[in-house]
Amino acid sequence: MAVFRLHHQSWEILLIQRLFPPFKNCWALPGGFIERNENAHQAARRELAEETGLKCRSLKEVGSFSDPKRDPRGRVLTVAFYTQYQKRLGSPVAGDDAGQTAWFPLKRLPRLAFDHREMILSAFEKIKK
Repeated sequence: MAVFRLHHQSWEILLIQRLFPPFKNCWALPGGFIERNENAHQAARRELAEETGLKCRSLKEVGSFSDPKRDPRGRVLTVAFYTQYQKRLGSPVAGDDAGQTAWFPLKRLPRLAFDHREMILSAFEKIKK
């Protein structure tokens, strides 16, 4: 889930700090694996709520990311989504397997896990339209 906000006329992205390997302590987009009883949209909403406390109903699909080497744990296909932050979603608070949450300017992203930089840039192209 790529959650963007416009803050002081500059775009920012909400990231979580990973508590566990792979990429322990790196920053990442909130997300996780789909459970048996849910579709990709439901999983994205659930993972966002578990890792950041944000409740999001309106999300749009960015696309899929399927490079065989994108996750060192094995073959993982990701369906990425994005939304624009609104105060009614609540304030982000780290939960589940997130050590902390933070907003980062798109122009100064930290070291990111997996291929999340590519996901962020793809999502930002869509939100700018």
